[in-house]
Amino acid sequence: MAHSGALRCGYRSSSWGIDAVPHRPTKSPLDMIAKARTPSTRSRWHSLPPDLLQQSCKRVAIMSLIFASLWAIALVMNNLVAPLLGHNHNMTMPWPYPGNFISWIGLAISLTTFFLVGQLKGKPEILLNVSHVNMIVGAGLVALLMNWFPAIDAWRISWLCLIIVVYPSIVPTPPLKTLAISTIVASMDPLAVWIAHLRGVSFGTDPFTMIWYFLPNYISVGLAMIPSTMISGLGRQVNKARELGSYQLGELLGRGGMGEVYHARHRMLARPAAIKLIRPETLGAANSEAARVMIQRFRREAQAAAVLRSPHTINLYDFGVTDDGVFYYVMELLEGLDLESLVERFGPVPASRASFLLRHACHSLGEAHARGLIHRDIKPSNIFTCRLGLSVDFVKVLDFGLVKHYAEGAQAQTVLLTQPDVTTGTPAYMAPEMALGERTIDRRVDIYALGCVGYWLLTGRLVFEADTPVKMMLQHIQSMPAPPSRYAEQEVPPELDRIILQCLAKNPDERPTDTMKVAEMLAAVPLRDAWTKDRAEQWWEAHLPATAPFTEVREKTPVEVLQVVQ
Repeated sequence: MAHSGALRCGYRSSSWGIDAVPHRPTKSPLDMIAKARTPSTRSRWHSLPPDLLQQSCKRVAIMSLIFASLWAIALVMNNLVAPLLGHNHNMTMPWPYPGNFISWIGLAISLTTFFLVGQLKGKPEILLNVSHVNMIVGAGLVALLMNWFPAIDAWRISWLCLIIVVYPSIVPTPPLKTLAISTIVASMDPLAVWIAHLRGVSFGTDPFTMIWYFLPNYISVGLAMIPSTMISGLGRQVNKARELGSYQLGELLGRGGMGEVYHARHRMLARPAAIKLIRPETLGAANSEAARVMIQRFRREAQAAAVLRSPHTINLYDFGVTDDGVFYYVMELLEGLDLESLVERFGPVPASRASFLLRHACHSLGEAHARGLIHRDIKPSNIFTCRLGLSVDFVKVLDFGLVKHYAEGAQAQTVLLTQPDVTTGTPAYMAPEMALGERTIDRRVDIYALGCVGYWLLTGRLVFEADTPVKMMLQHIQSMPAPPSRYAEQEVPPELDRIILQCLAKNPDERPTDTMKVAEMLAAVPLRDAWTKDRAEQWWEAHLPATAPFTEVREKTPVEVLQVVQ
């Protein structure tokens, strides 16, 4: 992520969101996705899938610390414990020299590997190779230490057997590489015995006993292939399950009332995206009717987003359903943060910025309303301010999962796309008519919610405070809101106060007729300091430098190699 809270698509469970997932699903939709390309036998044996490669890199630090701990234990046992106990075994014969020298080298190499993990995070293949070298060198030092004065016994098992078997279980490695590395490690004991022989050490033993002495090492090589092959195979199964069409799924970004959202990347274009998945049972559908409604909502969300062309509405790239009935659609990955997080992290915004952001949202909703669509869940966490190209504070409206069609006129009939006997929406931003459960609602419920969003931006407070959802809805039905200027830390023009309160009118007929009218009213508010492009860029550069815009373009640079400077 570019910044905490960045690179998200805005699907957050807001407090008291009636459609919020009641508990963490025990089984993710991702687990149900099947069918993808079958990797070749060669790739299965020579390389790791991307997810498993990243896991291996994280575990290099664990393995290097294990090696370092073993070297430290060797130093303590043979320099402190052995003399205290008067122990005089062959194990202590290399001590203090060359035992201490060898152990300190091993400890230094292991700690160096541990510190290199942070330096090589972006280079997983190099980091894994460093770890393999650490293992081989460490094994060589162990073998040298254990065979400084060889005590060859047919029933003795080398410490190298433990290293050979454990290493591929902690640090997943491609099977062929595991075979090669394990064979090298297993051969360190014969090499150390040969070095001892060159030093003139006599250990007179027959060839048969020597074969039995070394045989467990090579048996361990075969045993090491079992976890290596199994882990690599399981990793590829997970990788296959993460492939949807042309997209490769990544980490989970969040959960919302309509599904789960994952980071994704197009396999050919390398274009980042967000994929939303839904399977009814993961959202707690109690019966077939509830499951039908949830699937309808998901399909409606995708269809609604597909027909909208406003630049302030999140873009839909693709949509489909897997053979197992998991619906998914692919949308643009946004870089920025939602308005809920904006105020929580940086406090209420100036009136000029609030007006700017609200006008953008009005344009998105204006197109939706013109097409006969109502969002029905407008709230700060569903409005995202982001960087788009060279623009900042560019608003995107998200989550059309509660969208419904409506028609104008007295004979209008609406489609209430919800579970039976369930009210949808978020109580803190719910229009009175929605809280009352009226079935003939129109676009003015979005205007009411937009007024609540404006109130939040200016004050950092909800329009009404309550300790239960029912009490909150009663407040929206019965209580009159205080003007935002009463609680705002910064100046709020009286005209902006009136617009917000007009949007919050209990009677829908007293609200502005449509969001484009709201945008016109906001544009007419006299502001002391307008929210300009320069001010927006300065704010982003000061507060979110990782997502700040590229503001300077180098001159005299061909278009093909255009270079921009942050």
